[in-house]
Amino acid sequence: MTTANQPRTTAGLGVGRSAAVAPLVVVRPAPVIPPDALRLSDPADAGPALDTALRALAEVADEFVRRAADAPGALGDVLRSTSDMAADPELADRIRAGIDRGQGPAAAVDGAVAEVVALLTAAGGLFAERSTDLRSVRDHAVARVLGLPAPGLPPLRERSVVCAVDLSPADTASLDLTKVAALVTESGGPTGHTAIIARQLGIPCVVRAAGVTLIPEGTVVAVDAAAGTVTADPDDTLVDSLRARALTERALAEDTAAGATSDGRPVALLANVGTVEDIEQLGPSAAEGVGLFRTEVLFLDAVEAPSRDRQTPVYARAFAAARGAVTTVRTLDAGADKPLAFAVQEPEENPALGVRGHRLVRTMPELLEEQLAALGAATRALAPADRGRVRVMAPMISTAEEARTFARLARAHGVETVGVMIEVPAAALRAASLLAEVDFVSLGTNDLAQYTMAADRLRGGLHDLLDPWQPAVLDLVAIVARAGDAAGKPVGVCGESASDPLMALALTGLGVTSLSMSAPALPAVRHALRRHSSARCRAIAEAALAAPSAPRAREAALALMDPEVVTRLRLH
Repeated sequence: MTTANQPRTTAGLGVGRSAAVAPLVVVRPAPVIPPDALRLSDPADAGPALDTALRALAEVADEFVRRAADAPGALGDVLRSTSDMAADPELADRIRAGIDRGQGPAAAVDGAVAEVVALLTAAGGLFAERSTDLRSVRDHAVARVLGLPAPGLPPLRERSVVCAVDLSPADTASLDLTKVAALVTESGGPTGHTAIIARQLGIPCVVRAAGVTLIPEGTVVAVDAAAGTVTADPDDTLVDSLRARALTERALAEDTAAGATSDGRPVALLANVGTVEDIEQLGPSAAEGVGLFRTEVLFLDAVEAPSRDRQTPVYARAFAAARGAVTTVRTLDAGADKPLAFAVQEPEENPALGVRGHRLVRTMPELLEEQLAALGAATRALAPADRGRVRVMAPMISTAEEARTFARLARAHGVETVGVMIEVPAAALRAASLLAEVDFVSLGTNDLAQYTMAADRLRGGLHDLLDPWQPAVLDLVAIVARAGDAAGKPVGVCGESASDPLMALALTGLGVTSLSMSAPALPAVRHALRRHSSARCRAIAEAALAAPSAPRAREAALALMDPEVVTRLRLH
């Protein structure tokens, strides 16, 4: 047991900037199959065993659909997608094969899921991340077969820190979010679904905190997302500092003025969203508009490609919710780490380098055609003065020819403001050529870092290579920003690196004109910008560019930041 004088701190990767102090509640473990349930005692029981297993699977799929109906935004989308996994005929076929081999119903479910998880893990990217979702299907189905309580959390009686090895969508959906003080996991990553939900809801979160589940349930812990730490039995000094910081964060959130440096250089502060509900929840908040609308999130549960008639009212509702503010729509970014049922490709040895994003026009051109037709129709329905504020951009553009082709098609459908994402080093190096074809570009720094450093961004163990302060990544951002300045066209950043107040200053110094991030991160970034001049931002950028490594780049930038802001935002 730790004491007030000797707090035990576990380090991980923080998601967001907020903090919380509350008792720890641990998710119930997955059910263990007893030895006598591994095999069928009589081959004649195979039929009833199959019925039991498939009924449990169907009940789990139905349960996830019901939870999805009450879940907000991205969580509902993930739950519907998980329900689809539970209802997948391939999974049922594998269960049938297991029972034919003499396995009991619980063991057959367990074995079938293990086989599919192995395939997903081998595929990497978001496929590997979905393994957690499929294991949740296994745990709930096996519990039903064995007549055990469902895994997960008991009802929360008070505000609590929810702790688990990993949290599945089903676990998250069962939470009373009004009583969730923070989320902490031993595994997962900064781009996994737990992190996504935490960012969207502004909940403090620390992932990859090894050993955190060993802290006894009921222990009061302090979760500091900014520092990436979980401290058991925190002393009064730590608790008081976190509470003081919470008051500061709330005060910062009251400022909703337009983003700008201290000498008045505008820097638009925008929000990353995945659903129309996300836009509606922004309301009159700190966001000046939407810098990234991930349209693939709208159709995670779609089995067939959505028609223009289905898509048009969705976009019309989104534009109405934006109330005339800038709304930047990314066309479907499917494939590789973002699988969609209606956009399945032939198996690829390296899907992250294969047919994904805009490259789908090579195999399924009708997807882009229908989406642009819907976006054009929704745009034309707006008042003329608002049409130019709808910006449509294509992901995974590599060449000027791809940018030219996309721009022509988008404009032919009535989209007035057309852009592309810069996520591929080739596009960054030839940014001037791309900007000659489009009205703006937006840097997807998550993928840009992944491709520049040859490191899978969903593999938490490579997070040091994916550090946005990597000099090679900053060099590419600088090239794009200079090209935008020369062309007189906007250059934005919509990767989560923009949510770091210190990085926001460096990006501004490099010449970036807009920063888009999860809405809860906006107040701190706005404050940091307002306390630094354009000249100081340029000095920060130059110092980072001159550094030999990512840690040294951040240290050099931090040394030039206003010390008072460093202390207030806890950026040490």
